[in-house]
Amino acid sequence: MSKLENPVLMATIGAAQGLRGEVRVKSFTADPVALGDYGNLHSADGRVFEVLEIREAKNVVVVRFRGINDRNAAEALNGLELFIERDNLPDEDLDEDEFFYADLEGLEAVDGTGKSYGSVTGVFDFGAGDLLELKGPGRRPVLIPFTEWSVLEIDLEGGRLLVDPVAAGLVDDKDESAGNPFSKKSK
Repeated sequence: MSKLENPVLMATIGAAQGLRGEVRVKSFTADPVALGDYGNLHSADGRVFEVLEIREAKNVVVVRFRGINDRNAAEALNGLELFIERDNLPDEDLDEDEFFYADLEGLEAVDGTGKSYGSVTGVFDFGAGDLLELKGPGRRPVLIPFTEWSVLEIDLEGGRLLVDPVAAGLVDDKDESAGNPFSKKSK
């Protein structure tokens, strides 16, 4: 199996469930039971997983994969991340202003003057809202909030995000207000 060119993380396998080779899976799809609708799932090491059965459980789905027939084989999969190729995601279901988070990766973050703050290298949600990771040449990665105040415009065709560097926390408010006659100056 060749490596996926544009992988999208779809799920992470958890603990084994029962004795028949089923596993508990944390699905990142809108409808967790639809995990198998995107085609075969792939691991980073090149293995391919075909969903045979899937059912909902409390916070996960329970999945049986082809070739995983006992508890030992299921336990060996714990922690494995499963991906699909980006092209397998259905673009026709998206509205005009909708996109997949995977489409944001690689976009350059610029402000209104064209100054670059790096490119998006990841999208994260640690529970308090979505964050974009930006990384530029010779810079450490930085996380910015993915909100309408910090990310003003998304131009997928142009490969850019228009950001407000103050709202995104990329510059100090004092740096931006130095030339602004309407800003409050501290004494």
